Amino acid sequence: MEAHKFLLKHSQEWSEKYPGKCVAIVGDELAAVGRDRIEIYQKAKKKYPKEEISICYIPTPEETVTLLS
Repeated sequence: MEAHKFLLKHSQEWSEKYPGKCVAIVGDELAAVGRDRIEIYQKAKKKYPKEEISICYIPTPEETVTLLS
């Protein structure tokens, strides 16, 4: 599964669990979660050195409302 499809599949769950954080996605796995994009990239790269890593920010509820306004 591609990273964007995996993100869409889990977006509701992650918006509740990880608001204001970044997630690192490798294929169809959540590789790392945290506030610092570089840190989670490095964690994911350590686990998956040869794979492509996607980093996405999960907005807070307030940020989501602002985006939709």
